[in-house]
Order: sequence, then structure tokens, then C-alpha cells
Amino acid sequence: MSTPVAEGLFEETADGARLIGSRCSGCGTFYFPQAPGCRNPTCPAPRLERAHLPQHGLLISYTVQRYRPPALFRMDDWAPYAIGLIDLGDGVEVMGMLTGVDLETIAIGTPMRLVIETLYTDTERGPVSTYKFAPEVTA
Repeated sequence: MSTPVAEGLFEETADGARLIGSRCSGCGTFYFPQAPGCRNPTCPAPRLERAHLPQHGLLISYTVQRYRPPALFRMDDWAPYAIGLIDLGDGVEVMGMLTGVDLETIAIGTPMRLVIETLYTDTERGPVSTYKFAPEVTA
């Protein structure tokens, strides 16, 4: 069993990995990570509820990081990596590390899916994981 790098970002469910966000029942706005209150100034009745975000989306932007990430996101086997912006639909765009991509051939518009992967192993907590996005597997 793995420990999340930060509590409340994601969870493993029977349907696979899910990002945990908030949705305002007053205006329908989604937030990730979870928000303490609705930030939509025109919301008629702000009230946030916990919500799972979609597991699939499209890569709409990315950058390649060629420096070590901050301590919270350290990696046992560090190498340059990509961070992408994924459009999950309904106005929700989430940034996350990409996995299973060739840094030289990443393409905007690639269908992506949410996955959970181990970042590093901590002597006290064991494996520590985070969410990432991987290209959709096509049959």
C-alpha cells in the first residue's frame, strides 16, 4: 500500500484512480484541489461539495522540467520529466506530471488518463505516490 504525497488530492476507487475536487452546487464550478469556498463572484448560492473529477482528458499544454522537483515531489530515480495541462471537460483543467511519454515527441491533443505512481520510498512511510497522466492505451 502506498501513501499519498499530500492528503486529499486523489484516491483509489473501485473505478480506478480519482482526483478529489470540489463542485459548487450553486453555480456548478469545479475546483482542484478542493477549495474552502466558491470563488465565483456571480454565484447565486455558494455551497461546495466534494467531487470526483473525470479520469480522462486531453493534453492542451506541457513543459519539460530539467531540474529536480521540490522536496515534496522528489523522485527516487530523478530524470527530466514533463508536466502537462489536461482538459478534463466542464471547464476543468488540471496540471500534473506526465508518465509514459517520450519527451521528444509529446503532442498537444493526446488523449490522457489519470494514473497513480510511486514517487519515492520513505523510510518511515514506505512508498509515497502522486497522481500523473499517461497517454490513453489504444487497442
